[in-house]
Amino acid sequence: MKIIVPMAGRGSRLRPHTLTVPKPLIPIAGKPIVHRLVEDIAGVLNQPIDEVAFIIHESFGTQVEKELIAIAEKLGAKGTIYYQNEALGTGHAIMCAKDSLSGPAVIAYADTLIRADFDLDTTADSVIWVKQVDQPEAFGVINLNENNEIVELVEKPKEFVSDLAVIGIYYFKNVGILKNELQAVLDNNIIHGGEYQINDGIKQMMQKGMKFVPGKVDEWMDCGNKDVTVETNGRMLGFLHNDGIETLISKNIRLENSTIIEPCYIADDVILINATVGPNVSLGKGTHLTNVTIKNSLVQTHAHIRNANLDNAMIGNHATFDGEFKNISIGDYSVLE
Repeated sequence: MKIIVPMAGRGSRLRPHTLTVPKPLIPIAGKPIVHRLVEDIAGVLNQPIDEVAFIIHESFGTQVEKELIAIAEKLGAKGTIYYQNEALGTGHAIMCAKDSLSGPAVIAYADTLIRADFDLDTTADSVIWVKQVDQPEAFGVINLNENNEIVELVEKPKEFVSDLAVIGIYYFKNVGILKNELQAVLDNNIIHGGEYQINDGIKQMMQKGMKFVPGKVDEWMDCGNKDVTVETNGRMLGFLHNDGIETLISKNIRLENSTIIEPCYIADDVILINATVGPNVSLGKGTHLTNVTIKNSLVQTHAHIRNANLDNAMIGNHATFDGEFKNISIGDYSVLE
């Protein structure tokens, strides 16, 4: 089994945090988004992963590439890097990894996190993962027949089709078939919204009678902008705290007259002085808090925060903040005093 992860977008809606770090490497509960995504998919598949192919922008740099290869290797898989240097759509992104498009594979876009527990229907030609939503008109949704097979993909329907939204994770029994269909999309210059779309390849597979079925996830968490990323961090902390599998609070921290209200993630070398932390807070390695109350927030590594009462805040690596603002979003190496 292979996992293909298109992640070349810079994440403009999450700026300033993505000015220095690609969005899929933003940490959620102490672990990069893409790391959690790949691990969660591997857990659902419950079978060996042979390769994880990452499709990135060349500007991400060698350090990012090394981190991604390490994610694959932790799963016992080969890590492969491909480049998409032009934003030409989901179909184009997948075809940038065409040398890896063979055999069974999952394609997953690295801007969401999931919680799922279902048996993958490997008899189907494809599984499209979906989540029941309250406002289906805001999403791409699937249309099912009486046999619970997907017969249509509808983008932002004006009239009700279903409430099962496509979340951007797909299984293909033979992803080489999708590759052939997407090659036809590229060759024939089939464009929607100015881009080459994965849906056009999928629709051609459906027209040829291939069986598509839904796989329903229990939780679908977005990391599109600052507010939803902070919310996702809190939700993930709650899940991990209840699971009890990951160690969320390091023993290598210093507390002086401070209180931690779980769930929280607190990394090594964090110093808390006259601080109340939590619930739903992640503090990256080496962060120092003095005279701070903080909840529902995400702080990356080596930040220094003083004299603050924070809620729904997101603070970057090596940032310094000393002030009265409560709901803030400041990027790496920023100083507000």
